[in-house]
Amino acid sequence: MALIGFVGLCLLVQFAGASAAANGITRWYPSLRSPPFTPPAWLFGQIWTILDSLTGVSAWLIWRRFDPWGPSARPALRLWGWQIALIALWPAIFFGLRTPAGAMLVLLGLLAVSAATLVAFLRRSLIASVLLLPSVVWLCYAAYLNAGLWWLNHGFG
Repeated sequence: MALIGFVGLCLLVQFAGASAAANGITRWYPSLRSPPFTPPAWLFGQIWTILDSLTGVSAWLIWRRFDPWGPSARPALRLWGWQIALIALWPAIFFGLRTPAGAMLVLLGLLAVSAATLVAFLRRSLIASVLLLPSVVWLCYAAYLNAGLWWLNHGFG
């Protein structure tokens, strides 16, 4: 049941963030000039579903292996919680507020927290940290896309 809870929480947070930004996703985003190597819009939901599932399984492995209330797992799971919160915040800023610059700041913070979570998980479980690696790689790519969208749509000038 805990595994379902961890994965479900990740998916729910992602769904909530996307729902809050739905109007921007369907109306505003298609009107933007996109950088090279931007995937089709329908692919983002598929990728995030996979990454969120991996992130949930990863946290569950840490929780399962260590006492979640003990000193060894608490900092790692706290980082994971911040990661999940920032994942929800990014679409609200980018699509909801239509602010690529603000979303870029959130994304850079998310990337830093995700990398810190990966390192914290690595100290506790190699498998859990490997499951987070695709998210960190994707966030680097997402930073490229965010910066490209910002640049191509009059963000830096």
